Amino acid sequence: MRSVRIIILFLMVLCVTFQSCHPRISLSGASIPEEAKTVSVGFFTNNTTLGAPSLSQRFTEKLRDVVSQQTRLALIKQNADLQFEGYISDYNVAPIAILSTDQAAMNRLTISVQVKYTNKFEASKNFEQVFSRFADFKSTENIAAVEADLVTEIYRQITEDVFNRAFNNW
Repeated sequence: MRSVRIIILFLMVLCVTFQSCHPRISLSGASIPEEAKTVSVGFFTNNTTLGAPSLSQRFTEKLRDVVSQQTRLALIKQNADLQFEGYISDYNVAPIAILSTDQAAMNRLTISVQVKYTNKFEASKNFEQVFSRFADFKSTENIAAVEADLVTEIYRQITEDVFNRAFNNW
């Protein structure tokens, strides 16, 4: 009889302990406030003079995909609990490996995106930051021929950086 009382007491303490805990769990390891139910990703305009007209749409869709696939949050158009907005601030192609005075062996495409993140529940997590990544290609390749693949890879890296900064405190 005494052992039954001890077991019941143990179970009651265990229940109370777990009831007071509010773990934040996600498959990606992201730390998202429990109160947050929605996220919005505003349209990222292209404020550069170079690059394809589709740069804005591609980046916006990629960030929306990453956020919706890696969190439990509902994606809405505006006024969400967590919000992303910004613009593409730089698109640059420059030589990086020079063979001779007038020829480069490699070129580098660099894209920078200005991101503003707003968290309605934890203002200390808000940020405004430029994220920049690059991809290299041979100078014998025409940028128009390789641009789509380079932009895809750069956007993958930038959206990963943005996600980690917003949800993983990196």
